[in-house]
Amino acid sequence: MSELNLEQLRSRLDGINCNLLELLSERAQIVQEIGHLKETQGVPKFDPVREKHMLEQLVASNKGPFDDETVRCLFKQIFQASLNLQLTDHKKQLLVSRKKQKEDTIISLGDVNIGGGKPIMVAGPCAVENVDQVRAVAASLKQAGITVMRGGAFKPRTSPYDFQGLGIEGLKILKDAADEFGLKTISEIVDPGHIEMACEYIDVIQIGARNMQNFELLKAAGDVRKPVLLKRGIAATIEEFLHAAEYILSRGNTQVMLIERGIRTYEKATRNTLDISAVPILKQECHLPVLVDVTHSTGRKDIFAPCAKAALAAGADGIMVEVHPEPAIALSDAAQQLNFEEFNRFLSNVKESGLLG
Repeated sequence: MSELNLEQLRSRLDGINCNLLELLSERAQIVQEIGHLKETQGVPKFDPVREKHMLEQLVASNKGPFDDETVRCLFKQIFQASLNLQLTDHKKQLLVSRKKQKEDTIISLGDVNIGGGKPIMVAGPCAVENVDQVRAVAASLKQAGITVMRGGAFKPRTSPYDFQGLGIEGLKILKDAADEFGLKTISEIVDPGHIEMACEYIDVIQIGARNMQNFELLKAAGDVRKPVLLKRGIAATIEEFLHAAEYILSRGNTQVMLIERGIRTYEKATRNTLDISAVPILKQECHLPVLVDVTHSTGRKDIFAPCAKAALAAGADGIMVEVHPEPAIALSDAAQQLNFEEFNRFLSNVKESGLLG
């Protein structure tokens, strides 16, 4: 008789479990609807006041056998699972999300592709200084087989007294050299009003680390149909980085690349701290190409090559490095730019690893 009663009780328990699951699923669907409403209204997902009120109601209705603290603990777990569900839904909705688009985005610059499994090398001076300097760099890069040249025309500097770049004249110099040697160009734009004009001179608009959350600039970059290279902010989380990219995609420009350039930590051995883990995380979370700037992340020529190889081994779609004819007399970041001989050694070293095509 006791065995029969045990089986009956277990059967009832199984039924209650199923009922609980159905109710939890129904609750989860309502939570998702609330999350979607909060998303459109810009309301924070977590509402501590609302959670406290719900817990108080539950405790007031508690008739045992669970004590009040156990009830709070059980429902806090349910509430946390619901919040996680809302956050997961949010990630699925992001245009940058791998869940939204499974295949890799490939950025085509003429016959040069960025993304899709064949990493590239991007090189060039920190700043465009004059015609002869840029022509010399372009000729050297062309000889080395490099197809994409970087060069700063607008230079947002920490000090207002440092060289700020040649502006539009710098973009013209960059374009003339690129046209002469058959290269594609990347240059940073800092003013939303310059975006459309810049499209006439460069192949890729760079948005620098200091401007990663300049939302008006991100919107302006999203309103054109020119590839954008977005640098991670000096203290930005990966989530903030992806949301900055989302600003651009949400305006219709899907040609976005991300570049890890090191984040600020307490470490002084390098200029910044290269977050290698960001590369596989970004590749897993989003479908955009991911590059790594070994110059700004480390600031140390002696470790450019191993850091570049580490980045490529982690899945990076490209490496960026700074090159100057005479780094000692460069108008910006003199200590971290490679001369032509150093660059050729660096390139050979990275290529020997078999990680760079």
